[in-house]
Amino acid sequence: MENLNKTRIIQILRIIMPLVGLTCIVVFAPWDGIWAWIKPLPDTVQEQVDAAIGLGLDGMIVYVDEAGEPPAFYTAGWKNREDQIPADPQSLFKIASIEKLYVAVSIAKLVNDQRLSPDDTLADHFPELVGRIEYADQITLRMMVQHRSGIPNFTDAPGYWENPPDGPEAALELALDLSADFVPDEEYGYSNTNYLLLSELIAKVVGYSHWQYIEEEILIPLALNNTYTPLDDVDADDVMSGYWVGLERDLKNDPHGSMLATAEDVGIFLRALNDGSLLNENEQAIYSYLYEYGHSGLIPGYYSIARYHSDIDTVVVQFVNTTGGAPIVPLFDTGGGTKVMVSNVVYNRVVRILRGEINIDE
Repeated sequence: MENLNKTRIIQILRIIMPLVGLTCIVVFAPWDGIWAWIKPLPDTVQEQVDAAIGLGLDGMIVYVDEAGEPPAFYTAGWKNREDQIPADPQSLFKIASIEKLYVAVSIAKLVNDQRLSPDDTLADHFPELVGRIEYADQITLRMMVQHRSGIPNFTDAPGYWENPPDGPEAALELALDLSADFVPDEEYGYSNTNYLLLSELIAKVVGYSHWQYIEEEILIPLALNNTYTPLDDVDADDVMSGYWVGLERDLKNDPHGSMLATAEDVGIFLRALNDGSLLNENEQAIYSYLYEYGHSGLIPGYYSIARYHSDIDTVVVQFVNTTGGAPIVPLFDTGGGTKVMVSNVVYNRVVRILRGEINIDE
């Protein structure tokens, strides 16, 4: 009798489970992203940017630098939703992890100056962290730049985004005395702790803040006059508002540390990084050994993408001030939610339009 009941239950489950799966697909599928993906490509970038606002994005800025052409700006939606201020191409934006490119350039310059070596270990420069970061004597600067250190990511600490720590020292404490995520250089694991430590290392080597070094070595030579950190250094009215789906408040003044820049400044930097005008030949070789040539950035309310597309010799920078995707996505989910997926689809479609792939089937 017991075996008969088990058999009956299995038969019922075989019928029900596919229906449950189909229901989940219908109810929980990220339809905004699906619609963004399946629609035919429009004729122009501006049409694509306008269409993105209809997919639940509050505001968007796209900067396009095609070789031999003046830079182009495309905007739609709101810079400030509450005050109904339209998106402004010259707005400052929290570019988050795009800052890692600037830090990696700084490391390449210091290696070229023989003030650092990619093979230096974490223990060489921070002996006080031996015993507090596992494998500190085996983790090299190269591994940290490439996210192959195994050091836990401090932004993964429970409650980090709702109540960020006050300063880099407190942030670092969240990653100390934990087991490594993996043995150094055996895997890849994105960790903001790597770049927190690299920024502290730059300051330790040069004798002043890593931000000042970036300003002297990158911003001033490229005349990037609209790149700043932190938020206290700028007029808040110049900063694009940021939103998380399901929250009414503007996240612009939330204490999530980030470099701020205009899309144009990021685009100029990225062009210089890729065309060799920022680094000398040896620095370029070092940088190529260490890190990548484009990046995205994500913090609550802000998602940015900055990439150079060599096949069309074009830099494309996209800023979107909407993240999340409630009710499916938890508050400040580190993946950024369905709106980040939509933003990625829109970015890829913009690039396809620039490549001339109009109305080619998806």
